[in-house]
Amino acid sequence: MSQDLILKVSNLAKNFGGVKAVNDVSFELQEGEALGVIGPNGSGKSTLINLITGFVKPSGGRIIYRGENITGLPPYKIVSLGIARSFQMAKPFYNIPVFKNLIIPLYSSRARKLKGGAYGDRDEAAIHFLEDVGFERDSQVPYKAAGALPHGYLKRLELARCLTLEPDLIILDELFSGMSMSEIASILPLLAKIREEGKTLIMVEHRLRELFRVVDKAIVLNFGGKIAEGTSGEVMDNEEVRKAYLGSEVLSGA
Repeated sequence: MSQDLILKVSNLAKNFGGVKAVNDVSFELQEGEALGVIGPNGSGKSTLINLITGFVKPSGGRIIYRGENITGLPPYKIVSLGIARSFQMAKPFYNIPVFKNLIIPLYSSRARKLKGGAYGDRDEAAIHFLEDVGFERDSQVPYKAAGALPHGYLKRLELARCLTLEPDLIILDELFSGMSMSEIASILPLLAKIREEGKTLIMVEHRLRELFRVVDKAIVLNFGGKIAEGTSGEVMDNEEVRKAYLGSEVLSGA
């Protein structure tokens, strides 16, 4: 694993009126690492991701990616630098075929810059990316309207849309949410493959048992602030974490 620093978040803050959604959060991520972001509903996880990816502008703090200050940049510029994200609620282009949902990212400036003409036929490239995330090439599923997909396939489509952007840092917002245990089991090898390719991951998750099979470490948010950071064992053994929100039932299940 490379030890080059890829992301540094320093004293990041976001206020919505009098509510401190993210409050003085700092962490660092080395290239090739996988970080989990956990916490109860309303703890600031999604706001933190929105800040990093440019969908929300911070009230304070800095975000440094590969030595460049990206604080407050719009999403399209952040994507072009190599950060891609999925969304908790998948929102594909429902009325067009599944594989056509990948054509736009395949024509993005980043994909064209890194691959040039290497993709060849974009339709074929889209089918290839879908196959990589578990779509059956010889089935009719990639050719159906995206709105007809079951939940598990919608999540895979979200991941495929990230991968087509050729990112170095992939941020997944509750990828496992709504998935069955068998669906999660089938996607874990894909995440392992992504890591083997040297990609850096940030995963926001509530499914702790499955999350800790992927990530190297986690940060724990509560009421917008970071209350713990470390390996799965370290954060689960943290007394402040236990008292703040996880509870004995969740801890025993993790």
